[in-house]
Parts: sequence; structure tokens; C-alpha cells
Amino acid sequence: MTATGIDPATFAASLGVPTETDPALVKQKSRDFYWYSPVLKRQLRGVSADLIAMPRDEAEVIAVLRQCFAAGVPVTPRGGGTGNYGQAMPLAGGVVLDLLGLDAIAPVSGGVLRVGAGARLGEIEARCRPLGWELRMFPSTRRTATIGGFVAGGSGGVGSINFGQLRDTGTLLGARVVTMEAAPRVLTLRGAEVNRVHHAYGTNGVITELEIAMAPAQDWIDYAVGFDGFMALARFTEGVARSDGIAKRLCTAVDAGAAAYFRPLREAMRPGESVGLFLIAAQSAEAFEEMLHAGGGRVCRRLTAAEAEGQVPAFEFTWNHTTLQALKSDRSITYLQTRFPGPDHLAAVADIIATYGEEVPMHLEFIRVGGAVACAGLPLVRFTDEARLRSIIATFEARGCTVFDPHTYVLEDGGMKQTDPAQLDFKRRADPAGLLNPGKMRGWSAEAAACASS
Repeated sequence: MTATGIDPATFAASLGVPTETDPALVKQKSRDFYWYSPVLKRQLRGVSADLIAMPRDEAEVIAVLRQCFAAGVPVTPRGGGTGNYGQAMPLAGGVVLDLLGLDAIAPVSGGVLRVGAGARLGEIEARCRPLGWELRMFPSTRRTATIGGFVAGGSGGVGSINFGQLRDTGTLLGARVVTMEAAPRVLTLRGAEVNRVHHAYGTNGVITELEIAMAPAQDWIDYAVGFDGFMALARFTEGVARSDGIAKRLCTAVDAGAAAYFRPLREAMRPGESVGLFLIAAQSAEAFEEMLHAGGGRVCRRLTAAEAEGQVPAFEFTWNHTTLQALKSDRSITYLQTRFPGPDHLAAVADIIATYGEEVPMHLEFIRVGGAVACAGLPLVRFTDEARLRSIIATFEARGCTVFDPHTYVLEDGGMKQTDPAQLDFKRRADPAGLLNPGKMRGWSAEAAACASS
């Protein structure tokens, strides 16, 4: 028997869907990229489900949730397992609900796509581009991440320089969500209602299908550019981000200390160069290169879509893949997620660089927030101990930076440091027994503790 009081093989047989009970495979499917954080690596290394359930459609999702509710067994929804904060790791054991089987992709209609939560983002792009459409935004894990996992655990990524965040009005149009009750219901959320389950880690409903707005497909040119100094690169990158006449999908600046880990780009880079990563539409390439040369930079690598086949794409050196590229060579590296205060966010960047130097190699992503260009930071950190890490975070915050802590698995603590009332209220209605991904929503845990002591 396990801590949840079930025999995995017997309970798996009762679910009526494909399952996996081999302990090694179950442990593997109970993991994400939590090891980016040395704090989470220590806290979560022993976490494992009792079994994996692999439904093939929404009806089978309902069947699993019904059976688990009756037995009081926790359920943790999972997509591609590419999260970084233990979002899909089952703290209380039980069942990991692998949603990869829900991968139907309907034809785009009027720029809108209906898609199963388990569809991989790379497959969505591959299917939709020949029809003239592409995703508005995606994470650097596009090849393996699912759309459901991105919506449940992500916030933005490549394309956010044009379309802002997933939460912004107009990208997430609708969602089908299954509740965790004795008789699970299928709820259809529209418009702003989708934010009840967006970035909620699957704590308040299981997303089975999404309706998302697409963007007209462009012919993107993949650039890596070099600068002798990081602040010159940062100013250039911000200039491109603010140039409305240049069509772009990605504007990233990485200083030399972090770019030194980019092994696939080393032959094209000069020693000590800071590197910018861009996706620029073909019709804007000439203007982009003119700006580049005027700003003192040079082209290190330039790939059309056809030339990019077999190459590591620019976006796999950006967002959280910057950290992954470093971790391949140096396991002591970790990272932060922050937003620098405007309007002069580069002054705040320069201040942090002056304070920490090579201890915190800088990495910037330019995005839109509220319609304006903003500067997000995913700097690397040369980790020594947790006390020093917390001191660095405190310094960022004291200087006006917002830190989205990637060293916690608790939903609120990693975001805006407060419970979203709409998400908590939705959990009360959709998961009254608190069996969905328990331990991740601080507001629910606090409420449950208050009820238990009263």
C-alpha cells in the first residue's frame, strides 16, 4: 500500500484507461525541470506519484476523476513536463494525469484554433503554418511542451514582444475544463473567465480543450548578433523592440558571461561577445541589419527557415533555454525571473550589473506589458547557497524590480505574492475536496487549515 492507501496495480485496473505502474517510469513522469532550482531540487527530489493514468479523450478524463474522487486519491494534471517549478509534480502522490492523448488539432477557422490540451506546440505550428497561421506566442520548450501545459503553467514567451502575455485579452478565447467531483462536470469558460484556470498549475480544474487566437504566419529570419559590450547590445535590443516598423517575434540580449555557454554558437562568436537573439520577418531584415551596423553590432549567424533545418534555433538560446544551455556545462548555475522597473529599465539593469558582475550574468527579454515595451530579466546566478540567493532576490526587490521567484512550487509565492480570488473561488466550486494538485495553492491550504482548526 502507498501513502494514499491504494495498491497501484489494483487501482490502475479500476480506472479503465491506459496506465503505468512501473516505479521507475512513474517516477520519471512525476518530474519536470524542477532541478533548474537547487532549492526545489532539495525539496522535491523524493516526489513521485503512485501511478500514471493516460486518458485518450475527455470522457476518459471524466472517468478517472470520478474514480479518484470516490477513493479520495489526489490527481495532478500533466502535459509535456517542461515546467520549471514543480508545477506538475505530485506532492501528495496519487495519480499523475498524463494528458498527451488529448492532442486533436482542428483546422484554423477565421484565425481561431480549437485544440486538445495535450497537443504539442511544435506540432500545432507544423500543422498550421502551411495554412498561413502560427502561434501568437510559445515558450522556448516549443518542441516538447503542450498547449495545455503552457496555459496552465506559463505566462508568455517568444511572440510576447507583439502580443504581450497569455493573460492579456484576446489570445485565450475559451477552455473546456473538467471538475473534480463525485459527478465531474464539463465547464466551458469564455474570454476573461479562462484566467480562472490560466497559470493555476491545474489546481482548480483539468483543461481538456482550448480555443486560441492565431497570428498570420511570417517568414522569420533567425539572427544571432554580437556586441563587444552588453549595455550597447541592450540598448540596440530595446531599440528594435520599440521599432514598430520592424516585424519581429523575439528580442533577447544575453551578456558574454551567459553566452559563453552557447556551445552551438561558439564557432560564430568572438571571445567575450555579448549575443542578441532575434526572429525578424524577412521584409524587415534589411532595416534590422542597417540598425545593427549603426549600433556597432555584427551578424554572427543568419538563417532563413530553410537554412535553419538541423540547426539549434535562436529561441532555444532564449527564455528558460538560456539557463538550460548553461546547466549543460555548469550544474552550479541557477536563475531568476524578474521585471525591471520603467520607464528607464536599462538604468536598473546597469545598476544590477554593477552590483553583481559575473555572479549574476545578465539575460533580458523584451516584451509588451499593457501595450508598452517592458524589460523582463532571466539572469543566471552562480549559486553558492540559499542565503546568498535570497540576498540577491532582496536586492533586486529593494531596487524596484519585481521578482517572480522560480525557487518555489507554491503558485502565489512564485508570482505576484497574493492569492487570485477568482482562482481560489473557482477551486472551491470545481475541486471541493482539494484533490487537484494539492499543496500548490497557498490560499487553499490556508483556508483548509483554518477550517480544520475551527
